Amino acid sequence: MPDPGDVPSEMLDRLRPICRQLPETYEEPAWIGVRWRIRRRTVAHVYTPDPDRFPVYAAHVTGGEPPTVLTFRVPVDDLLGLTAAGFPFFRAPWGHNVAAAILGPHTDWTEIDELLTDSYRELAPKFLAARLAPPPYPATTPRPPLPDRLASAPSPSA
Repeated sequence: MPDPGDVPSEMLDRLRPICRQLPETYEEPAWIGVRWRIRRRTVAHVYTPDPDRFPVYAAHVTGGEPPTVLTFRVPVDDLLGLTAAGFPFFRAPWGHNVAAAILGPHTDWTEIDELLTDSYRELAPKFLAARLAPPPYPATTPRPPLPDRLASAPSPSA
């Protein structure tokens, strides 16, 4: 599949192997960007939004360039913990359990792998989700604290 013009190819090159490891997940063009789905449910969606059309992303413009955004599902109990620290994560302006990440040189791809695997677990039929290795943390206990992203991430206005 050719790279869509609105998503940097280096981002797709990082996301494709992560999503291909999820049983029966497939990639398709979305209304903007690319999405990976299990059946008819979107596990992950990456796109470069126009901040003039979608003002929620204006704060994430860096060097005059619009952000590359990844949206995914998060267990409801984990959503606040993930998004409370701010950049690069925030709550998407739709859905009760949708988070977004601004992708770039600061991205922790191991963390993205874990988050997309969790997104898959939220949406996939149980028999498919059971094919995955168990998470490294019990589902009923909170995850360990995430690293301080603000100290290592560039300022969105830089």
